[in-house]
Amino acid sequence: LKDITFRAIDVLNNCNLILCEDTRVSKKLLSHYKINKKIVSYHKFNEKKNLDKIIGILKENKTVALISDAGTPSISDPGRILIKRCIKEKILVTPIPGCSAVITSLSISGFSDRFYFQGFLSDGENSIRKDFTFFRDLECSIIFFISAQKLNKKFELLKEFLSDREILICRELT
Repeated sequence: LKDITFRAIDVLNNCNLILCEDTRVSKKLLSHYKINKKIVSYHKFNEKKNLDKIIGILKENKTVALISDAGTPSISDPGRILIKRCIKEKILVTPIPGCSAVITSLSISGFSDRFYFQGFLSDGENSIRKDFTFFRDLECSIIFFISAQKLNKKFELLKEFLSDREILICRELT
């Protein structure tokens, strides 16, 4: 009950609907923080069935929060199907960050939750070419850190090595 941020509590208090993996588990959390919102069960057995209805609610400019029993939604938990559809429909998805920018970015990407984390890329072009050559053959999501200034200078290399991949650029997540 204490692993929650003030921002998460604020979002839950101000949303129109809360999707949760198990209503019994979520009710304990919501009751503890005196959050009285409509909750809907959203788990791996019904997420496809409820998808159109949820997208309809979002298209009415309503705010929907997605919480999981433990962990981060869409990282080995329900949510990826909804996030992919939101991305396709150009509906804004905003993560409520936890302690890791890596997991926060992956949770809203819509990409596979199988991932390789590089950390910060090396400075030299030869080192980056070596890294990108390695990345090209990976069959999973790839996460790396790079400063905004360096990213602008490396777009040509990104296109050269990773042009067949979808790319998400995030900043200041945690």
